[in-house]
Amino acid sequence: MENKESRRNFLKKTAVVSAGLAAFPQFAFGNIFSKQKLKVGLIGVGLRGTNHLSNLLNRDDIIVTAICDIDPRRIKIATDLISERGGKKPLIFGENEYDYRNLLALKEVDAVISSTPWLWHVRMTKDAMLAGKYAGVEVSAANTMEECWDLVNTHEKTGTHMMILENVNYRRDVMAVLNMVKQGVFGELVHLRGGYQHDLRGVKLNDGKTAYGKGVEFGEKGVSESAWRTQHSLKRNADIYPTHGLGPIATMDNINRGNRFVSLSSNATKTRGLHNYIVEHGGEDHPNAKLKFKLGDIVTSTIETAGGETIILTHDTNLPRPYSLGFRVQGTRGLWEVDGNRIYIEGVSKPHHWDEATKWLEKYDHPLWQKYGKHAEGAGHGGMDFFVLNAFVESAKQNIAPPMDVYDAAAWSSVTPLSEMSIENNGATQDFPDFTRGMWIKRKPYDWIKDTY
Repeated sequence: MENKESRRNFLKKTAVVSAGLAAFPQFAFGNIFSKQKLKVGLIGVGLRGTNHLSNLLNRDDIIVTAICDIDPRRIKIATDLISERGGKKPLIFGENEYDYRNLLALKEVDAVISSTPWLWHVRMTKDAMLAGKYAGVEVSAANTMEECWDLVNTHEKTGTHMMILENVNYRRDVMAVLNMVKQGVFGELVHLRGGYQHDLRGVKLNDGKTAYGKGVEFGEKGVSESAWRTQHSLKRNADIYPTHGLGPIATMDNINRGNRFVSLSSNATKTRGLHNYIVEHGGEDHPNAKLKFKLGDIVTSTIETAGGETIILTHDTNLPRPYSLGFRVQGTRGLWEVDGNRIYIEGVSKPHHWDEATKWLEKYDHPLWQKYGKHAEGAGHGGMDFFVLNAFVESAKQNIAPPMDVYDAAAWSSVTPLSEMSIENNGATQDFPDFTRGMWIKRKPYDWIKDTY
């Protein structure tokens, strides 16, 4: 149950801040971050939150002033890491599930990063914005359509910014292809594909390794992500994790900035993967072998855009398979496909024959990677974790809209409830809300070459 005293204190402490932000959003933080260090609080220091913590501790413009987690084991890991790096002991929160609100009430916190289970993302991000804190949230940002609108409405009410921390947007090959798109190498975009295709039947342990037999147990008996993620496979039939595949291609297609998602239709296969896995590793008599999982093993969604492009999105996490985000970017002059590392450009490639993409990706290597690639080494996920965190920090220091803002968070995350509704209605087409309230028509595309961090 929610801690009522914590809630009252939080509302009392943030009411004045919220009112001021609503009236003068441009003065929420002024320009102080150009003159002093950014004070960051972390909500959730599991595997993902600890990765962010480690990368923050590598910077000399950051002070980690507070951390919150209800698992004392994770608190110890985080505080030990801070001590090893020579940092000052942060304020600690984690007495109950709502103790994070006491963190948000601190004047010692300028910005927060939430790396918690999905069901907490929106309530924590809303509360952060209401408290006047620049908010970063892990993916997916929201689970329901109501939550998507909650993010947008809270941002517009308070003037406080939030960033969805979609690290795949900063993957080196993805940014090279983005550079190619912006330079017209593929001509006019026509069709794009992406997805989350990743065998998640095992469980990542504290050392980052995968224990494949551990995935038999979940919920209260689970460890790491299996403690909460598998519940979504049990309860929902939808693309429950769309943003890794969708975020990069939405950026290439100028979604919310001159273009928008218009409609979606989704279908799901039967569900066999988790049941077979449990039987194989836990036996036919294991209690979880009797459960009826709702999530189809493969969920396929087709999205239409206002610009006339189509997007195919795939969710595939409960069957045996190698990892792939399945990217394909196709235009009037050629296409790139991540699987097979291949590209074809009309007039340059041998007619009807694929080229290996490596030389193209090197030629169009994004300026960000050329300039800061060395800094990204060891940051996690091939270096892209450095870039997504850097974008958050630099945006927060200047109190400006981030490269992936609240409207992106809402549009990309809305695929989950829309796909759920479509599947429930035999693939019936669902309309996307316009989270920008018509402003997508005049919003300029973000200049990922000039303005990004």
